[in-house]
Amino acid sequence: MRYINKGDVFLIARNSGLLMIGIGVLCLIPIIIDLIYLEFNIIGYAIPGLISIALGFIFSRSFNKHSDRKMRMKHGMIISSLSWLWACIMCGLAMYLITGMNIEDALFESMSALTGSGITIFPDVEILPQSILFFRALQQWVGGLGVVVMIISILTKPGTTSAKLYDSEAREERLKPSTKATLKQTIKIYLIYTAAGIILYLLAGMPAFDSVCNTFTIISTGGMSIKNMNIGFYHNYMIYFITIILMILGATSFLVHYKVIKTRGKSLIHDLQFKVMISLIAVGTILIYLVSHIVPIEILFTVVSAVTTTGASVQSASTMGSWPMFVLIVLMTFMLIGGSSGSTVGGIKLIRVITFFKGTYKHLREILSPEGRVIPIQISGHKLTEKAILQSGNYITLYLICILITWSVICLYGHDPIVSLFYTISLEGNVGLEIGQLTQALQPELKLLSIFNMWSGRLEIYPVLITLRSFFEVFKR
Repeated sequence: MRYINKGDVFLIARNSGLLMIGIGVLCLIPIIIDLIYLEFNIIGYAIPGLISIALGFIFSRSFNKHSDRKMRMKHGMIISSLSWLWACIMCGLAMYLITGMNIEDALFESMSALTGSGITIFPDVEILPQSILFFRALQQWVGGLGVVVMIISILTKPGTTSAKLYDSEAREERLKPSTKATLKQTIKIYLIYTAAGIILYLLAGMPAFDSVCNTFTIISTGGMSIKNMNIGFYHNYMIYFITIILMILGATSFLVHYKVIKTRGKSLIHDLQFKVMISLIAVGTILIYLVSHIVPIEILFTVVSAVTTTGASVQSASTMGSWPMFVLIVLMTFMLIGGSSGSTVGGIKLIRVITFFKGTYKHLREILSPEGRVIPIQISGHKLTEKAILQSGNYITLYLICILITWSVICLYGHDPIVSLFYTISLEGNVGLEIGQLTQALQPELKLLSIFNMWSGRLEIYPVLITLRSFFEVFKR
């Protein structure tokens, strides 16, 4: 039985064309910064930008007659996966043309920025052109909300297509009944917090360019800094606290943000994911403080960065690598868990972890209870179904398998096991924290594997598997 036919391919091509146009525009925006700083790299942005826009118009016009065909979830997932890859290629091409770096390094840097992984291939980012630094920050800001989400909010009309594409980026929460209205409110909230972050950084004494770029990277929980020492470069406690607040805001569900004003803050207090996230931050900070001699503000900052999968830091990777093993284990655990679903974070997501443990507790109680008794379990007033428990368990298992495979391959190439494990968890969870200098020592094939991990982690694995399965289906005899 064939699951993908010619009509499916045409439908995917048509809707991918619209997203390619948006990605092309994304590549052209840094030209503004290039002109301001007179860096004369316009051609480097124009070539990939115009290529993407031209191909997007060709695809959308050539296959426009297929626009009325009903879109299913499989189409949305494939379009989403391919769009993220295309964005990586086009943005990577711009970096390749401007910096002269290796093509695999350019693709790595681009995918890391877009997915909010925040791991940089550059040993010295401060020598890069200002437009490239802005471009990396912009990619994180767009990717934090979702490349597809940002583009469909502008280019697509309300309906099934926008709904399926929205769901394909692992987003289920609806702020409004329609997807288009939900997108409008989500972007409005995102813009408000972005503006607030820029203003707060300016008031704390940060330069204007730095304020814009750092806000883009922090509110999106990306963490790829414009300084070699990341946020630690500023040596300013006020900037540290502002960053902590922005990381937590970025890791909180947009649905909760939307309800904050209407409920006078009660939605934040009563949200289970938010309460668990704050509890993890508090417990983790206290535990690390008791077993180490790390400065308290650095502990709090790093714990928040790990839980929110931001990857911002106030200490160098080599310094973090010298911390006690218990500290690294705590950080890796938090990087695995991640923040709230419906936010900008990576990782497994708190709701899946909560569902898994509640489901486990439910089964334990049913075994201990009289035969035939059903134990009802709820999360935030909603009944927990067996299907939800099964899906959470399946995803967590698949997520850990991906980490195990990548970790094993990196170790096979002779890299330190602990550094490799930390790096792999950071990759799959789109975190960005590192211990040691593994990224610069990676072989080309490991860089490609890392790109795959960041891609699959951002899309929550299933869309990538669906896309790969469909690719083999198309070429199957």
